[in-house]
Amino acid sequence: MASRPERLLRGGDSPLSASFLELFFDLAFVLALSQLAAHLLHDLSVAGALHTALLLTGVWWIWVTTTWFADWYDPESPAVRWLLVGSALGSLLTGVAIPQALDGRGLLFAGAYVSVHIARGVVTAVGLRGHPRQIRTLRILCWFSVSAVPWLAGGFLPQWRVPLWLLALALDLTGPRLRWPTPGMGRTRREELHLAGEHFAERYQQIMIIALGELVLVAGLSYAGTDLHFPQTVAFLLVFATAVLIGLLYVTPAGQRLGPAIERADPAWLGVITGYLHLVMIAGLVVTAVGAELSIAHPMETGDTTAVLVILSGPTLFLVGRILFSAAIHRRLSWPRVAALVVLAAAAAVLRLPLVVVSAVATGVALAVVVLDHAGIGSYRHRAGA
Repeated sequence: MASRPERLLRGGDSPLSASFLELFFDLAFVLALSQLAAHLLHDLSVAGALHTALLLTGVWWIWVTTTWFADWYDPESPAVRWLLVGSALGSLLTGVAIPQALDGRGLLFAGAYVSVHIARGVVTAVGLRGHPRQIRTLRILCWFSVSAVPWLAGGFLPQWRVPLWLLALALDLTGPRLRWPTPGMGRTRREELHLAGEHFAERYQQIMIIALGELVLVAGLSYAGTDLHFPQTVAFLLVFATAVLIGLLYVTPAGQRLGPAIERADPAWLGVITGYLHLVMIAGLVVTAVGAELSIAHPMETGDTTAVLVILSGPTLFLVGRILFSAAIHRRLSWPRVAALVVLAAAAAVLRLPLVVVSAVATGVALAVVVLDHAGIGSYRHRAGA
């Protein structure tokens, strides 16, 4: 009969598919993505974009670490279930705080973020008393306890909030890459960081569907708020097509081969790198949603440099993440995708056309990449599955 600490850990016979509460946890991310898109739309300056990126990274790191947690621990354990519910609540509160996270709700954002990580660490450390895996939990808890200081200090000190939160995120994001080295406890061993590739790949696909769903939702709501005239209809259809094409670009084929790649690779490298790269792709989808709202609401507007940059930057960011994602898994580059980046960058520099035309350019580039990928031209698809 398994000991009490053993019952907390995911066993070899545990199902690899996502549990109901993991999917429930993802729902909190829906609010966060919507709030982040609105936050960026409200301030399309460089500072506004950087602030949105800061908040997105914090929200994203809750999702990534919760996914690791659900991969290491038994989803049927009552303690794990309650921690997943608590993580969903914490994520929801960060979403509530996002519009004023850099103003009056900074403490709510930081407090919710810190509470998720500290509560998870304390509960699992206590539950694993006497078990060899407890030391891994204690290392992680130590790192999150250290980063909690600048997180909470930033919540209390608005004038220092951005630099303090950047410091906190730097600690949180580099900890797993370094295997959480801790005085007196050393580093976590590589075998302790093993991830179930099938489970992890499925979770990434699910969160990408959530992000694509946010893009489709923004497109639908923006179109519903117009007079449904021809230019708005064209802009709406272009955004919908872009969402479909981005989905195809994600799953074909590296997204489908993430599971076996994680199983074969060093999880301290590939398991962490995929978290970073999916952040770039998710950021691209958030920016694409903002561009969708601009193009659908003002399809015939001409000469707005900021709007043009936003519309083209979304697909560009996604492609950057997607190219690096394939490179991380297969050490190969897809030249059509690299060429697409050049085309999008050139278009952003020269295009001063109606926004619906700019949106058509972005959709056309995405379509060309999908067609070339399907044909196997320059993508190493048949040889290495880039």
